[in-house]
Amino acid sequence: MFKTIRKVPLWQIQKINFSVSTQCRESFKVQDLNDFNERVKNSKKPVIVDFFATWCNPCKALTPRIENVIAETKGEVVLAKVDIDENSELALDYDVGSVPVLIAIRNGKVEERLVGLQDTDKLRKFVDKFASQK
Repeated sequence: MFKTIRKVPLWQIQKINFSVSTQCRESFKVQDLNDFNERVKNSKKPVIVDFFATWCNPCKALTPRIENVIAETKGEVVLAKVDIDENSELALDYDVGSVPVLIAIRNGKVEERLVGLQDTDKLRKFVDKFASQK
């Protein structure tokens, strides 16, 4: 009834690219406008807002890339995910005409935006600008 799981040394697990830690602790999904105002606009840390849609394939490809880059900042930058179908007013407020869109917000103000699927190097440069500035 139950399958036996073979014990595998830790070095083998890491070799086949299994993660033994949480990938992106500084990430959350925005629930509504009040949540956005409280957790994004009033954040003491810079926030990268990822406007996405569940049906969007480029969004699906961007997610692990941006989560990895945000995790590299070790909490200096926060990732907020906004589903445009659930929060269409927010998408309109921030002129999101297509997805994915990344918007960098610091002290409640938009500082920069990236539109479309980006490679990891470009994402890292984008995020590092906000991680290194206080």
